[in-house]
Amino acid sequence: MKTIRLREGKERSLQRHHPWIFESAIAKGSADAGETVRVESAQGQFLAWAAFSPSSKIRARVWSFNEAERIDAAFFSRQIDKAIKARSYFDIQSNGMRLVHGESDGLPGLIVDRYGDTLVAQFLSSGAERWKTVLADALLAHTGLSKLYERSDASSRGLEGLPEATGWLRGDGVLELVLQEHQWQLALNIAEGHKTGFYLDQRDSRKRFADTVRRMGLQKVLNCYCYTGGFSVAALAGGAAEVTSIDSSAPAIEKARANVALNGFDATRARFMDADVNASLRQFGAEGRTFDAIVLDPPKFAPTVAHADRAARAYKDINRLAFKLLEPGGVLFTYSCSGGISADLFHKIVASAGCDAGVDGFITERMGGAPDHPMTINFPEGEYLKGLAIVRK
Repeated sequence: MKTIRLREGKERSLQRHHPWIFESAIAKGSADAGETVRVESAQGQFLAWAAFSPSSKIRARVWSFNEAERIDAAFFSRQIDKAIKARSYFDIQSNGMRLVHGESDGLPGLIVDRYGDTLVAQFLSSGAERWKTVLADALLAHTGLSKLYERSDASSRGLEGLPEATGWLRGDGVLELVLQEHQWQLALNIAEGHKTGFYLDQRDSRKRFADTVRRMGLQKVLNCYCYTGGFSVAALAGGAAEVTSIDSSAPAIEKARANVALNGFDATRARFMDADVNASLRQFGAEGRTFDAIVLDPPKFAPTVAHADRAARAYKDINRLAFKLLEPGGVLFTYSCSGGISADLFHKIVASAGCDAGVDGFITERMGGAPDHPMTINFPEGEYLKGLAIVRK
């Protein structure tokens, strides 16, 4: 077994069971991509078993902090089993759920979503890639399913020195699926959609939005960065009379339109715009248009902390424009999925946007990812998605 030794004082995060070891923390030692290494302190004390990533700044990711643990097929089978059983803790009103959420489930670099009888997996680290066959077998064994599609096409693969990889790993089947979520249905394509095909992490936020629209009798809704229309369908399910959905992707807009039709809503209640969100918000302001409810669910503006300053300006701008379009008593659901923007910083950005817009409001709820996308005590970086529900005074 190869060993890497840390620099003096760099063992503290591992002693707190944080699973990442950065390149700058390593004094000596190396290994092949994905190879399991023994991690020791500067004094030679055992700290963890980890998967080595020679191309990444996160040079190693921890599999186990137990020195007696053996990192083999049986280990991964146990980890998969624990992750799947943990989902029974959560109330998931859908036939789609995240079964494995990387570091939060003790499997760094592995993301697995289930859509009905189909699994979709992303192997995003050198360690997950090295054990891909074993992990695939364990996933099918513990779910009793036979179909597993790979979507290892995220940009983070490049940081690991890994090429993109997509296609059926086990079995085969249709790529176009229909997800049952709460009281509505949403179609997706596991080969083309974002992430593993869909944003399951916003499942409960969509339900909260539908309930808010219904409870407050909100009629005019604006859904920005609508993608395939999840929040648009939720607004219509909540009784909104008019929902305007904007996205700069024409294919996404067409899928959003199809999802509205799939749920049997009157097409005259839904308007779709293939357009830039910022430009559209400014245009609405110039026209004097207002809305009773607005959703801002933009793409990732800040993948890392290094991008935070620029991203903060972008988040502030769209929130400032949205506040100006919101009727008194109206509701803003605003989100950031950027790992480089903390929940505290996001709150400050939105507050600053409100001040610049001359708008105050009640923050009625802080939101995060659905519970099957867990953040753990030892890995707070798992809190990538954060949101605020705000009622304008």
